[in-house]
Amino acid sequence: MVRDMSRAKLMQICVVAVVLVAVASVVLGARVTVATAAALLAVCLVPPAILLVLWPGAEPPTIAEVLHDVDRRA
Repeated sequence: MVRDMSRAKLMQICVVAVVLVAVASVVLGARVTVATAAALLAVCLVPPAILLVLWPGAEPPTIAEVLHDVDRRA
């Protein structure tokens, strides 16, 4: 399921999840201080940054594609 998802969509889901947790905590009565806001910002930004770094790029060509030049125009 995650393989079919784009990076942007996965980051959107992560940010929405953190925002929902923040809103739920405020609704339930948690006090929002500068430290709490900074922690929520870090929790919101660090996972997408890691996701961007670790997301696999384009797959390298196979030996058959290199040998037989698959992209050759006829």
